[in-house]
Amino acid sequence: MYGKLKNILNAQLKEIKDGGLWKEEWEILSPQNSKIRVAKGEVINFCANNYLGLADNKQILDAVKTSLDEYGFGTASVRFICGTFDIHRRCEDEISKFLGTEDTILYSSCYEANEGLFETILTENDAIISDELNHASIIDGVRLCKARRYRYLNSDMNDLEIKLKEADQGGARLKLIATDGVFSMDGYLAKLDQICDLAEKYEALVMVDDSHATGFVGKTGRGTPEHCGVMDRVDIITSTMGKALGGASGGFTAGRKEMIDLLRQRSRPYLFSNSVPPLICAATIAVLKMIGQTTGLRDKLAENTKYFRSELGKAGLGVLEGTHPITPIMFGDAKLASDVARDMLSEGIYVKGFSYPVVPKNRARIRCQVSAIHTNEQLDRTVTAFAKICKKHGAV
Repeated sequence: MYGKLKNILNAQLKEIKDGGLWKEEWEILSPQNSKIRVAKGEVINFCANNYLGLADNKQILDAVKTSLDEYGFGTASVRFICGTFDIHRRCEDEISKFLGTEDTILYSSCYEANEGLFETILTENDAIISDELNHASIIDGVRLCKARRYRYLNSDMNDLEIKLKEADQGGARLKLIATDGVFSMDGYLAKLDQICDLAEKYEALVMVDDSHATGFVGKTGRGTPEHCGVMDRVDIITSTMGKALGGASGGFTAGRKEMIDLLRQRSRPYLFSNSVPPLICAATIAVLKMIGQTTGLRDKLAENTKYFRSELGKAGLGVLEGTHPITPIMFGDAKLASDVARDMLSEGIYVKGFSYPVVPKNRARIRCQVSAIHTNEQLDRTVTAFAKICKKHGAV
């Protein structure tokens, strides 16, 4: 029987390869850092979500090693059975304090946090109004929910208002606006201040996935709600510990106490998945303490980002405008983006081409991600390599 499926799968795989959409996985032989080792040697890393450079930070690793001695490797259980350690509660409390929310619930990833959110708190009598460029995890979470679905054009407040009116006309009991805080493929920041204004006008809730902002966006790293001055107006924040907050894994939902209480009772990814390993909690607590004491890493990241974006522009590369460390260089053609990325590796620069279905068709790009630990020499070397390789391929 598998022979029939095998033929179907091989045809699909061939179509992916022929379309230049094949996603190669290049093995890394060292910890995440601004430089990493791969099979071809040491390269400058511009692919990781390691925004604050903490993935191999000694202070964080020491906290992890201590937690291994205290709690062991994992929990071997879900939270409500015997998987709730005291460090889980402490981690949730520290996240709540950091974000200024009433409570927090941990998940194994932000993907699971988003999958477990909407179907738990909304019914077929409610409505979700979602930005068209939202992360796949929000899209999948919305699909699991019976609420009516509306999609508005990316950061288009006029279209959002139209959809809010449509939801009212449809008799929605509750309305929830869902948006990424930072749109991960473009580096654009959501207009949370304007979204909150519309939410108040139409009595809607606001949910933000702040995975690409928590820890470094905003004056003190509290994310896009802080950046937009709406920390007390956003109802739900989902985010991750797998990016700026250490770079390992784990996610959370933060918000009103009653909502978090219901998620603990009914959210399926929470109820049926093993608890976050204690070592992740220990790392997160250590990271939050570190960034709560100084904005030095956040400030250095902002400085690096501004410089890198400016130098790429001077080199004539097609960079999407913005201020976020996510720096997309646009190529359009998927094969071209992949070819440039492969040649960049030969120049000692680790970058990746992004193509459909990760981004829309004919919108292929190389997404560079700046870190606080990149040096000026590394930034300059990367820009020089891009200019050389893009010229070779006729892309500048």
